[in-house]
Amino acid sequence: MFAELLQYMLSGLTIGAIYALAGLGFSIIYNASHVINFAQGEFIMIGGMASATLTASGVPLPLAILIGCGGAMLVGVAVAKFAVERARNASTVTLIIITIGASIFLRGLAELVWGKDFKRLDAFSGETPIQFLGASMQPQSLWVVGCAGVLIVAIGLFFNKTLTGKAMLATSHNRLAAQLVGIDVKRVVLASFALSAALGAIGGAVVAPITFSYTEMGIMLGLKGFTAAVLGGLGHGPGAVAGGLIVGVAEALGAGYISSAYKDAVAFVIILAVLLFMPNGLFGKRGAERV
Repeated sequence: MFAELLQYMLSGLTIGAIYALAGLGFSIIYNASHVINFAQGEFIMIGGMASATLTASGVPLPLAILIGCGGAMLVGVAVAKFAVERARNASTVTLIIITIGASIFLRGLAELVWGKDFKRLDAFSGETPIQFLGASMQPQSLWVVGCAGVLIVAIGLFFNKTLTGKAMLATSHNRLAAQLVGIDVKRVVLASFALSAALGAIGGAVVAPITFSYTEMGIMLGLKGFTAAVLGGLGHGPGAVAGGLIVGVAEALGAGYISSAYKDAVAFVIILAVLLFMPNGLFGKRGAERV
């Protein structure tokens, strides 16, 4: 029984790490622009598809991931520049619809570029399972969790140790005050989209050997990342990370002990419960406490 539970926990932490990165991406953009970007899942898809396609063409894996990450960042900036920024004064619902439209457009464009077939990316360090207290895990799972951990720490340092990061924090706390002290808010918004896209793309690349890559992979990953962000408190970075891990573990336990047929329903049950009973999430006490 313990080995079985541990197996589910390890699986949940693996996929939860990707949800955490997606949720963190939602929080970064929301803080900078108060936009809920439902194209976040497509950044994950671009990273996975580009990495898989480039490595199949003979490009070294690190370079393929960098190219995929750079491409996703350019797409993120384009979404911010040509979709979100032009509707800056629109209502929240309109902005949400715009990002959903951007998501559909990017997915269609990806199908034209890569087709609808699944793309395989080889595991970074082999596929021999690692045994741990009766449970087994793929080496790629360690890559997923490790890369997510490094990125989360790097994001924390970025926001607290760099001028650009502090400018983004200032914009999230008070947009008008940030403008008054000379911060270029428009550039901050573009930077937030680029940073969010980079997080998603790297997450898509490291999870691709486990889930395979296809043009619709970003739909569920994006929605579950949004669930993670709402659960942790929309706009609260550490909360989004915690929310992602909680959603991942809950999903794995539900699939293991109830039925895998209800695996995707777990995230939506969680988000409904949060919206009904805890609208501010686990850590989002006040808008001014965003990170």
